[in-house]
Amino acid sequence: MLRPIMFVGTGSDVGKSVITAGFCRIFKQDGYHPAPFKAQNMSLNSYVTADGLEMGRAQVVQAEAAGISCQSDMNPVLLKPTSDKSSQVILNGKPVGNQSAYEYFMANDRRELFASVKETYDRLAAKYSPIVLEGAGSISELNLKHRDITNLRMAAHAGAATYLIGDIDKGGVFGSIYGTIALLTEEERACMKGIIINKFRGDGRLFEDGKRMLEDLTKLPVVGILPYFRDIHIEQEDSVSLDSKYRKSVTGRVNVAVVLLRRLSNFTDFDRLENDPRVNLFYSHDPSEIAKADIVIVPGSKNTIEDMLAIKNNGVAKAITEAHKAGKTVIGICGGYQILGTGIADPSQVEGSIESIPGLGILPVSTVLKREKTTLQCSFSFLKSDVAGKGYEIHMGDTEVSGAESPVALLGDGRKDGYYLSDKTWGTYIHGILDNDHVIDHLLAPYTSEAPGHRMSFQEFKEQQYNKLAHLIRANVDMDQIYSSLRN
Repeated sequence: MLRPIMFVGTGSDVGKSVITAGFCRIFKQDGYHPAPFKAQNMSLNSYVTADGLEMGRAQVVQAEAAGISCQSDMNPVLLKPTSDKSSQVILNGKPVGNQSAYEYFMANDRRELFASVKETYDRLAAKYSPIVLEGAGSISELNLKHRDITNLRMAAHAGAATYLIGDIDKGGVFGSIYGTIALLTEEERACMKGIIINKFRGDGRLFEDGKRMLEDLTKLPVVGILPYFRDIHIEQEDSVSLDSKYRKSVTGRVNVAVVLLRRLSNFTDFDRLENDPRVNLFYSHDPSEIAKADIVIVPGSKNTIEDMLAIKNNGVAKAITEAHKAGKTVIGICGGYQILGTGIADPSQVEGSIESIPGLGILPVSTVLKREKTTLQCSFSFLKSDVAGKGYEIHMGDTEVSGAESPVALLGDGRKDGYYLSDKTWGTYIHGILDNDHVIDHLLAPYTSEAPGHRMSFQEFKEQQYNKLAHLIRANVDMDQIYSSLRN
């Protein structure tokens, strides 16, 4: 048995999720039975467990790295932003309503919620060792710390050896690390066991003087300096990672534009497609760039009606319909499927005050949003393929064919999901449909005769990436010091 370990940060997007995944894989390789845990996650990237419960994808990735099935206990609270000021709250895998940021963070001290989170953690800790916890944002938000259910209050409950991660690529690493430690109470400092510098460019030996200075300032050991890497592909949690994907069309490959919606959800739907050597995939809300694409994908959205209104106002809607008229491929996934239809109605005001809005009219389907959320894993056969596919559904709407027209089934297993208009125009509720190679080959067939060649399965690819990440961490982190802190 090892005591739990926790990775916290000087701020958001410093690499906590990826490093947590890497340590989950290391502990698995070393013969332990680890499991990830993040008390509260804020993300539009979510997943559905085998028992139909919703959780953040970051903990799904970490569970994969640990070699275990994901379960909602690994992420008991998930906040899915519906606007700049409110979020849908998912508690223990089920939605419990929408709350404004003030209502959620300020209206009470969240004692009951923290008690529930601790019970969930204890349940998980009874089955796995070590638990690899991930913090959220910065651990030194003075105005919120007494309401914290995710960072050092959770570390204290778990008795976790806690390591602070700082992102040197952002600049100001001395100030961010020293300031973070300086603002901790004595009780909080007692949790801290060391510092990891992340995203170092160049020869790490050049930072030896900086390492000693940080250790003198904080009285904590710098246990590792992790290099900046581009050749290891781990699913990212935050949409800020999309900044590096605002690329443009290129020659020589199939150009795939994913429409950059304001409330884009589950952008990990496109990771497999993005790593296909035949493809140049980019995200854009620029109509001129979308017009250059061979394939346009309208992705999922946490607020479909507002995103529909936004793309009508910024010219993207016209670019999508023009692409369809020009014979290019246009497909929609989940909220994107709803957008491609004739209209979206929200009589119960699930998403907001707008009760209905016309869609793009590309598919003869219409959607009514409902309060009950559909969350399930599914297996399917795509069109007439005899190859089994896997995916999952997360949506709060029912979509029906308009008028008397009979739909052509998108799925070949008798299920009603989706609408197939032609090889180049279809929509579906299934997230992860593009993780299936035969669906990708069907999508690209009109634009390239290049054979995909030998390729490993997506799961094999991910296993390779977890192992590469573990190797990188072992080579740059003092694992003896890490293990020593977990055995004390």
